[in-house]
Amino acid sequence: MQTEETTLDKIRTRPRFKMFTHLTKEEYAENLKKYLAEHKDEFSGNINKEVATICVETEYDNYWKPRLSLRIEIEDEQTAIRGVFGPSSAVWTFFMFLYFSFSIFWMVFFTMYYVEKQIKTFEYPWALPASFVMIFLILLTYAAARFGQSKGKYEMQKLRRFAEESTLQFEKIQDI
Repeated sequence: MQTEETTLDKIRTRPRFKMFTHLTKEEYAENLKKYLAEHKDEFSGNINKEVATICVETEYDNYWKPRLSLRIEIEDEQTAIRGVFGPSSAVWTFFMFLYFSFSIFWMVFFTMYYVEKQIKTFEYPWALPASFVMIFLILLTYAAARFGQSKGKYEMQKLRRFAEESTLQFEKIQDI
């Protein structure tokens, strides 16, 4: 098994990785199901031959409870497993909505300020401070995402271990 990870993966909000295996998609999905059944007290998830979603079993549930989404594809006659760590899709969508909304408001407020200065009127004296508030809210959203990601670091490591061990274990059996 080969694993690829770049420096960019370490700074992303949703770290990614890619593994290659000689197992077929169906074999890999079956092996994941076996591994998940053996470790059901530690992990839970949903697996089919195209996509798998794995979670760490914990006693608490915070907004950044990481999940491992695995996409299984055929690439250059090998099975490629692409993994993405991140929160639930609802949380991810909410954060993207916040980034989008605050960015649009920042552009609107800054444009109002700029146009006001160009035509020399004083109708929107609040536009520049409002644009700074939007920048602050964008940074606050980013900080909240990074904080949640750091809180889920241990669970992300367990999920990474799950991805590697669930494949390595069965490859060694077939190589013997």
